[in-house]
Amino acid sequence: MPSHAFARTGARLLRSRRLVRAPIWIYRARAGALFGSRTLMLEHIGRKSGRPRYVVLEVVDHPAPGSYVVPSGFGRKAQWFRNIEANPRVRVYVGSHAPAPAAARILSQQEVDRVLTAYRDRHPRAWEKFRHVLEETLGAPITDAGAPLPMVELRLD
Repeated sequence: MPSHAFARTGARLLRSRRLVRAPIWIYRARAGALFGSRTLMLEHIGRKSGRPRYVVLEVVDHPAPGSYVVPSGFGRKAQWFRNIEANPRVRVYVGSHAPAPAAARILSQQEVDRVLTAYRDRHPRAWEKFRHVLEETLGAPITDAGAPLPMVELRLD
């Protein structure tokens, strides 16, 4: 499948609410370990509703024990991202462990560039495949500097 067709298909799948919400039930059943160490579930508070919301995200860096870095594949317009901007107090589900309270911090552009470079070095084939999907969802190319891919550090309390 050509990369542009793969990117469109991948972006369309990521926009499928039913598909992206399916892993939430697995995490809630404390079976998140099925997804390995490259994902986590984030519980955040809706900025308008005040109700708990959930999203499963890819972990792109684990710089220290109790610290996880996740990207926002839909940029700053993603609801979970907008919610943590309004209220950075969150809970993080890692593997099959009980949820842990955490603080969310949006990374600076310099930090994002460092994390992205390290990720590309560790996972070059995955990066080449999914970079196109991210560019489709973000609506902009991801270059070496100034990537439009915001990232958040989740630090467990």
